[in-house]
Amino acid sequence: MKIYTKTGDAGTTGLFGGTRVPKHHIRIQSYGTVDELNSWLGLLADQPVDGKHQAFLRKIQDRLFTAGAMLATEPEKKRNSSRFSTPKLKAVDITDLEDEIDRLNEELPPMTHFILPGGHASVSYCHIARTVCRRAERMTVLLHEQSPVDEILLAYLNRLSDYLFVLARKWSAELGADEIKWIPTPETE
Repeated sequence: MKIYTKTGDAGTTGLFGGTRVPKHHIRIQSYGTVDELNSWLGLLADQPVDGKHQAFLRKIQDRLFTAGAMLATEPEKKRNSSRFSTPKLKAVDITDLEDEIDRLNEELPPMTHFILPGGHASVSYCHIARTVCRRAERMTVLLHEQSPVDEILLAYLNRLSDYLFVLARKWSAELGADEIKWIPTPETE
């Protein structure tokens, strides 16, 4: 199987279902950002941390492929074809994230300040993934305004960014890194 198809050389790409759209289309921006996020999660899973974190991150990567498939499927094909199906996120996927957030958060001290990204490379990668997740969520919300998206996808991306924030805090604790508190600098005149 060849990797290159030459069908995108003119600046368009195909959705699941066959419709061609410009590569800058908001639907492509949405699933492209989810794909970028998935790459960052691969980097997170490769960090030298507890294997439980790695297994959970790999599970999320699978769910992000599902999210990408949902976003790459033209809505008309989903509505008009009983033969055309893509995998779907389910409520349990959100519950899994919430349960893991709660579990990790129970082991952390309460937050007293906003936290600046940093302190350890692995923690910084978590924060980068979190911000990419937020961008994916913003892109998907914009798409949703133009062409309805399954709302479970919006909730999943929102909860995933929360998970990545808590994971960054947990890794700071596990790796013995200081959380860098943001303390606003007083204005001087």
